[in-house]
Amino acid sequence: MQINRMKKALQLALFGATIVTGYSSGAAAQDYPFRDITTAVVWGAGGGTDSINRMIMSEMEKHLPVSINVINKTGGVAGSNGMVYVMNQPDDGYTLVGLSESNVTAAVQGGWDKKFSYWHPFIVGGSPDLISVPANSPYNTLEELVDAAKQAPGTIPAAASGSGSIHHLNLLAIEKGAETTFKFVPYKGSAPGQEAAIAGEVQLVVTSLAEQAPLIEGGLLKPLAMLTPDDVSFGGNNIPSAFGIYAGLDAYLPLKQAIGFAIHASASDDVKTALTAAFDKAMASSVVSDWATANYYDIGGQSGDEASALFSTLESTFAWTLNDLGVAKVDPMTLGIDKP
Repeated sequence: MQINRMKKALQLALFGATIVTGYSSGAAAQDYPFRDITTAVVWGAGGGTDSINRMIMSEMEKHLPVSINVINKTGGVAGSNGMVYVMNQPDDGYTLVGLSESNVTAAVQGGWDKKFSYWHPFIVGGSPDLISVPANSPYNTLEELVDAAKQAPGTIPAAASGSGSIHHLNLLAIEKGAETTFKFVPYKGSAPGQEAAIAGEVQLVVTSLAEQAPLIEGGLLKPLAMLTPDDVSFGGNNIPSAFGIYAGLDAYLPLKQAIGFAIHASASDDVKTALTAAFDKAMASSVVSDWATANYYDIGGQSGDEASALFSTLESTFAWTLNDLGVAKVDPMTLGIDKP
């Protein structure tokens, strides 16, 4: 009997130890992140949003115990396919969305029915837009291009990424400020739009300096004007500001990029804290600053409430700009988007 009682006591002790060990292991396994993360970029491979996300995720990996895989989920309206894809994933921080300021127009363009406050964003930075033509184009100035468009309104094909993107809005602003119209041809990102210009499918392209820089340096694109208030010195040449050419542009421009990524705003504080710590360390690295300088980007570094406030301002500005230009499909007021 004594032996049986001792055996039973030992069994109970072992059982208890197993429970404690299992509980401890389970608790440790749930510390975020314990498995690889996926970032779904809403724009095409090779574009600015894609390039920035691949760069920043590579740096953030150094401060996390897991890998971050970057994929592309393109299409829809203003990147809505990628946003809807991530929206439909659990809010556990294992699926991020790589996005940009252009995504704030998805709602007013009918791509989805939510305000941008659905996301908890992180901003890496952005680059100014410009308008360029193929290297063999007969147009050497913005005035020549606009004059040709006025002679045949709506016939000169123009690439400006997807509908509702910042590049599209800048094209619309050029049309409004210069009192002309082009034939907008949407593409799934900046890279395919630029390739279309080089191939002669379109006669002009509006994307960022960061995206166009290697093509300009390689003699494939010819820059006509910056869509910002100041001229830019590039490759020993001056790219004039469109503001000095058409006075009406300052009513619609400049519209600044804000490229980065986001998670569900409903994600837990633990998830937000872990990602913010990795993001802050990555943004502080010389790798990021050197990459930004080499690729013509301005550094941001905002996250959480600060980034959300910036995106809220962009959402208001972009949505009502589209509305004022007569191309919004949904009234911003019905979505709760206040006027800027």
